[in-house]
Amino acid sequence: MECFFKIKKGYLVKKLLLTGFEAYASTSINPAEQVAKALDNKVIANMKIISTVVPNTFYKSIEHVKNIMASQQFDYVLMMGEYQGRSMITFERFAHNLMDSSRYQLKDNDGVSYDQKEVISGGPIAYQSHLPLKAMVESVRKAGVPANISDTAGTFVCNHLYYGILHETAVNKLPIKVGWAHLPMLPSTAALVENLGQPSMCVQTATQGITAAIKAIAHYPKDIKQSICAGLQI
Repeated sequence: MECFFKIKKGYLVKKLLLTGFEAYASTSINPAEQVAKALDNKVIANMKIISTVVPNTFYKSIEHVKNIMASQQFDYVLMMGEYQGRSMITFERFAHNLMDSSRYQLKDNDGVSYDQKEVISGGPIAYQSHLPLKAMVESVRKAGVPANISDTAGTFVCNHLYYGILHETAVNKLPIKVGWAHLPMLPSTAALVENLGQPSMCVQTATQGITAAIKAIAHYPKDIKQSICAGLQI
């Protein structure tokens, strides 16, 4: 069942849950949190955006998003996180049933790290995005923001949350389309001595890119068929 509600001019609007992460590790300001806040309560291409900032912790993050999904009906969930070292917005094709943050020497905000542990015991190896990724990339590029499709969401909390929500929609047969966007670090983070030389993107550009991606989600119930160019396998 699709979810609609009316706005002033009588249009019927779908609802999209947009999530961003709080600060973590060496990232004192998370671009995903900033973009989520910037777009909260906006209407983009007849899509009402409801944003939330998610705790950057294993399992608590999944419960946080599941609780919001249960509180009202959404047509889409687009989740966001930071991926240090990437120079563009990347839309994740897959979420894997794997937590392996110890190899990054990373702990979540509760101080927890895992070594080769399943997100969901006995769950499928991976789930695939429900969103029109190629159309989203094309839309973001046309808006003047670099973007690409990625085939790996990492093995930290981003992938963990992505897999958890895709699993939730699969096992409960929820009519909600789910996807993930990774953002480059902010310039203020890239300016830190330990990050010098890392690529970055300002909040305004990242927000412009995610806005274009949401327009593509609204306009393309099925993805475009033509191939898109990619400079790297990422």
